[in-house]
Amino acid sequence: MDPVDPGDVADLVIRDADVVDGTGGPSYRADVAVAGGRIVSIVKEAAAAGCQRPRAWRELDAEGLVLSPGFIDMHAHSDLALLRDPDHSAKLAQGVTLEVIGQDGLSYAPVDDRTLEDVRRAIAGWNGYGDDIDVTWRSVGEYLDRLDHGFDGRGIAVNAAYLIPQGTVRALVMGWEDREPTGEELRRMCRLVAEGMEQGAVGMSSGLTYTPGMYAKDAELTELCRVVARHGGYYCPHHRSYGAGALEAYREMVALAREAGCPLHLAHATLNFAPNKGRAPQLLALLDEALAAGADISLDTYPYTPGCTTLAALLPSWASEGGPERIRQRLTDEATAERIRRDLEVTGSDGCHGVPVEWETVEISGVTEPGLAEYVGHTVAASAARRGESPWTVARRLLLGDRLGTTILQHVGHEENVRAIMRHRVHTGGSDGILQGDKPHPRAYGTFPQYLGRYVRELGVLSLEECVAHLTGRPAARLRLPDRGLVREGYRADLVLFDPRTVAPGATFDAPRTLPTGIPHVLIDGRFVIEDGRRTDVLAGRTVRRAAV
Repeated sequence: MDPVDPGDVADLVIRDADVVDGTGGPSYRADVAVAGGRIVSIVKEAAAAGCQRPRAWRELDAEGLVLSPGFIDMHAHSDLALLRDPDHSAKLAQGVTLEVIGQDGLSYAPVDDRTLEDVRRAIAGWNGYGDDIDVTWRSVGEYLDRLDHGFDGRGIAVNAAYLIPQGTVRALVMGWEDREPTGEELRRMCRLVAEGMEQGAVGMSSGLTYTPGMYAKDAELTELCRVVARHGGYYCPHHRSYGAGALEAYREMVALAREAGCPLHLAHATLNFAPNKGRAPQLLALLDEALAAGADISLDTYPYTPGCTTLAALLPSWASEGGPERIRQRLTDEATAERIRRDLEVTGSDGCHGVPVEWETVEISGVTEPGLAEYVGHTVAASAARRGESPWTVARRLLLGDRLGTTILQHVGHEENVRAIMRHRVHTGGSDGILQGDKPHPRAYGTFPQYLGRYVRELGVLSLEECVAHLTGRPAARLRLPDRGLVREGYRADLVLFDPRTVAPGATFDAPRTLPTGIPHVLIDGRFVIEDGRRTDVLAGRTVRRAAV
């Protein structure tokens, strides 16, 4: 659209902001005018130049504040939270204006009645059981329509883009069986992926350490990725190992995506567990080689060392075949439970990335059954020692008593790897934020101010301009959004104002639901959703659907 003449009256003008525009270029001082939900005028160095300044019905003095595009969370687990919580300050207070959901191959569309119930139980640790949500949808398009309707037709707290979950698609067609699909089953999965893309999904995710997605071999995944590529989307795998076989797993995904001709976005691209300490340069060299050869690759990370998942995710894949009810049956049988224990503690379960579990690194962060709350905030090893039991006895009790809904923190990361990966030119920010549990990972409430406060201001790992580009312009380009992710005339007014001297996460591992400081204003579609540090009642979020190609 054409910008309006600076002499026209806008809805809002943000005066004397230090604009960091999302391109990675130098910051500049400017007045920025907003009208009709878009940026309509940017007048640089307006006060010093003595030129005509934009006029508006409302003015905001931004002296001392940075104005940037709204942050894009490339890896979010707010699939039900957006329908459960109109406030959603966990993300809005960080400056997040768009979340990418449908991650790790498991979410709530497309489904039928059977698949929906299995998925609800499988990812209760991520989103709760969801029995408080009236699930009226079955297709991807119907789910996106439900998000657009939001609360009484007023919308949702933040914008949302959706990835088709490959594991859910497989469950819908094949159940939770560990086998290769028939030709007709593969064709049906391809049709479901095509329909989801046509209905507005931006790509496809996989969870290749989660069942049933992990049962898919490369040939199956390649065919699905070809469908995604034809529709202009990207593939976002949680690959087969972040531990003993991590580099091989990354190499597998790069080769698969190149074979399919599909853009690749590596989810929470970390290198964890003892075998990977200091190995980030090897991963980055692998990516640089593929990029130099013409591959289209990006990745996201969160700026913390511990990971977060469900306790059930650590189980070996054979123990999870058939779905949640079959897991429960196997855990109840003494001989089978002993086989599971050996795979976890001695062999190294594929669910635990091929590394024998170290129970002293597995901290219980949330339970769905109140009677198990005593375990929250303690490692499995510590709880076992306190009770005079083996760690496996405690873990098994939690898995059965909590109906697989237990969430955990895994303290298995390495700071040098975190810093090296976030510097890479294809890096973007993703919280991987799980909002469930009594003590969730603080990344759910703190990822974006953690980047700006700790890794920019305190440590200087990234410059402010570089970091903002990682959190805004670069993810918008991956999502192929033609009018988001930059402070530019004609672009949507999804904007954040923060104080670079004070911005910091409030969330800690002891108090993970504490909101950040130093982010006084957040706008979506030109409307204040955070104003003077407080949440307004505005619900400006809508789905962001893949543009037709």
